[in-house]
Amino acid sequence: MYQKILLSVDLNQEASWQKALPTAVTLCQTFGASLHVVTVVPEFSMPMVGAYFPKDFAQKAHEAVKQAQREFISEHVPDDVKAQSVIVDGSPWEAIIKASKKLDIDLIVMASHTKRKFVDYVLGPNAEHVVYHAKVSVMIVR
Repeated sequence: MYQKILLSVDLNQEASWQKALPTAVTLCQTFGASLHVVTVVPEFSMPMVGAYFPKDFAQKAHEAVKQAQREFISEHVPDDVKAQSVIVDGSPWEAIIKASKKLDIDLIVMASHTKRKFVDYVLGPNAEHVVYHAKVSVMIVR
């Protein structure tokens, strides 16, 4: 049923993957699907933002996130699941949608974990946007 499953994670927020990861892993094992672990890095190249950081900051941030994500996958994803580390830039929901298209993803799995406003309590701002804009199935894990 599913060949490629995207799991969105914020490596600094355990709530972004604590419940969603076991679900994604089980789906991968059940269907023999590959897991594409996506972490979004803020866009540092915008002139307004980039002026406040050293020139090589974005590159160093990518390298640090890539290493952290490799460690995350090694520690949390079983060896029988083929996993790929994916680092993308931009706003979280837009980057997740873009990555899902580029990787030809069948299913996006993500957690709903922010509770800032009432609407966020129901779903979460990034999850809400992904559900609305994605052209593939999205599973929100609570």
